[in-house]
Amino acid sequence: MSLMLLRENRNYRWLMSASAVSNLGDGVSMLAFPWLASLITRDPFLISLTAMAGRLPWFLFTLPAGVWTDRVDRRKLMIRADLFRFAVTLGVVFLVLAAPPPVASPGMAIAALCAVAFLLGSAEVLRDNAAQTVLPSVVRAADLEAANGQMWTVERVTGHFIGPPLAGLLIAMALPVPFAFDAATFALAATCVWLMVIPARIAPARRSFRVELREGLAWIWGHVLIWRLAIMLGVINACSMASLTMLVLFSQDILGLGAVGHGLLLTAGAVGGVAGGLLAPGVARRWGPTRSLRVSLVAFACAYALIGVAKAPWVVALALAAEAGFGMLWNVVTVSFRQRTIPDALLGRVNSVYRFFGWGMMPLGAIAGGLLVSTFEPTLGRETALRLPYLIGGGIVAGLAVVGYLILRMPDADNKP
Repeated sequence: MSLMLLRENRNYRWLMSASAVSNLGDGVSMLAFPWLASLITRDPFLISLTAMAGRLPWFLFTLPAGVWTDRVDRRKLMIRADLFRFAVTLGVVFLVLAAPPPVASPGMAIAALCAVAFLLGSAEVLRDNAAQTVLPSVVRAADLEAANGQMWTVERVTGHFIGPPLAGLLIAMALPVPFAFDAATFALAATCVWLMVIPARIAPARRSFRVELREGLAWIWGHVLIWRLAIMLGVINACSMASLTMLVLFSQDILGLGAVGHGLLLTAGAVGGVAGGLLAPGVARRWGPTRSLRVSLVAFACAYALIGVAKAPWVVALALAAEAGFGMLWNVVTVSFRQRTIPDALLGRVNSVYRFFGWGMMPLGAIAGGLLVSTFEPTLGRETALRLPYLIGGGIVAGLAVVGYLILRMPDADNKP
């Protein structure tokens, strides 16, 4: 099915190619940005500010992004967002060249890095909402699980399997190199989307921004299962960001890893994501959507707890792989369900409301991770404080798993609710 989809669907090939190259750049920046921040300062709170700045747009702009996505040509929106990210990331190259770390004023340098992360995150909100919204117009409804699974597998391979260790090698060459590489991938992604040929979409007549936004809010409010999934995703993502933000310090201070080692650690986690992307459509069919989500929640809780007590890099790698693999299963089930269920005219707005709750919690999680470590480090010590985001996150998601067992009842993939 997947190979036929790639072979027969030209637009899907270009969309996947755009996703592959842009996620390769994201994988490089996933290591390069926090590593640059850790060269500027060792303060966990300041480092968490850069992660929060990159995710804050998901809280601020997700709702209006949905209205914009339903109003405009989604393909052109993706192109413009990628070109904007190209220009901003190219600016980082010049910043690093002009003032390489260590710097005289770490606070000012972190502020500049936060500004860049905020701009990139703002463009990502528009681009990702448009990309997820455009997929149902590129493939048939029956192919959505296969298409989503394949897209996320490629994203994991490039963004998590290849990107982080490549970033370690590029950093070893020169600090500006990974950011130049990231900029080039955005330009190439924009070219791939430009080569897609999609019939012009006739958008509904424009009305008041508030009226259009209210329609999206009303639809998701009337669909209890979808807003429950959005809230649960928000809790998961908050815990994930608290953990991920501190991982660069966890790797250095507890595991004793350098840039290349940290990149390989992220790559090991990506192995689980790749396996999850390949297996998730079949597992979802075999287990059914309800069981798939319940098992995923338990796996997330166990992964966080395992990292919280781990002392060896291979244990952390195993936990990251499990988290990523079951994350893929969660995504295949929930995103395919939304794409199949939400009307096309409302898809951008409802997706944006969903992501407001599901992704808007990420900046809060990022800053919470830094505050948690900074607050408890003086009394508990550096190592114990760095373990707290994982141990507390595991406990929170374990509670969420209990709630999910009680309230999650997903329809079969072949049926609409």
